[in-house]
Amino acid sequence: VIRLIHAQPTEAETAVWNQVSAVLEEAHGILAELQSYNGAGQEIREAIQNPGDLALQEKAWNAVCPLVAKLKRFYEFSLRLENALRSLLEALTSPPYAPMQHLEREQALAKQFAEILHFTLSFDELKMTNPAIQNDFSYYRRTISRNRLNNQQLEAENEVNNEMANRMSLFYAEATPMLKTLSNATTKFVSENKTLPIEDTTDCLSTMACVCRVMLETPEYRCRFTNTDTMLFCMRVMVGVIILYDHVHPVGAFAKTSKIDMKGCIKVLKEQPSNSVEGLLNALRYTTRHLNDDSTSKQIRALLQ
Repeated sequence: VIRLIHAQPTEAETAVWNQVSAVLEEAHGILAELQSYNGAGQEIREAIQNPGDLALQEKAWNAVCPLVAKLKRFYEFSLRLENALRSLLEALTSPPYAPMQHLEREQALAKQFAEILHFTLSFDELKMTNPAIQNDFSYYRRTISRNRLNNQQLEAENEVNNEMANRMSLFYAEATPMLKTLSNATTKFVSENKTLPIEDTTDCLSTMACVCRVMLETPEYRCRFTNTDTMLFCMRVMVGVIILYDHVHPVGAFAKTSKIDMKGCIKVLKEQPSNSVEGLLNALRYTTRHLNDDSTSKQIRALLQ
């Protein structure tokens, strides 16, 4: 498992690995931009309080436009991330190998899959705690529709036209937009690949969840984690694959027949300092599909209360 962290692609993996690498390289910049996203709250408030003051209206508009361009970049990146995930799923589930054999054979791709999930949960944790994103975007949309009524065409509209604004609006309305994108992509992948047994995809996910859980709960592995980042990486990946599994598997991750030890996974999370796992526990509470099914044991529900 520790080998996974330094895995290099084999020749057969190179094409997919290069495609995903390009996306992952961009991911670091996206996270940094989101982390420093402060929003235009002050300017928007002043503009709303003084509707007759054109200078303040212009000031708010000029503050919001570059931010919306950023939000558009994040949204477009989610589409590239979705394509990267599809390529990885194809590579990690293709016959004739079983999921465990794939994870053994294509360690570099398995690591990239983990890195995508790590990015996704990091992005969504930052987005969840930043209300400015939706405030800025709704102000932008209101201003555009008001100007449309007055027949004013704004340059920014060339940047984000109405159709794009609608798609972005749906994306940012989600509590965890990146995770939702990946869940939908995984579900779509399974439904489009009718000949591929659904277990090939879900076993790949449950195996990764198991690997992460074992790494987190086994002292001899944990002592090799030199920093908390590796711990967080493992926890995010574990939560990410659980959520994907829950979206794709007919009965989900919480049922007794699930191949994921949910109790063990939740317990491992609960043992960490709450500030580092609260976002992950929320992701399990609010972005899974089957937590509130009758088949979910009271014990598991109580653990997530």
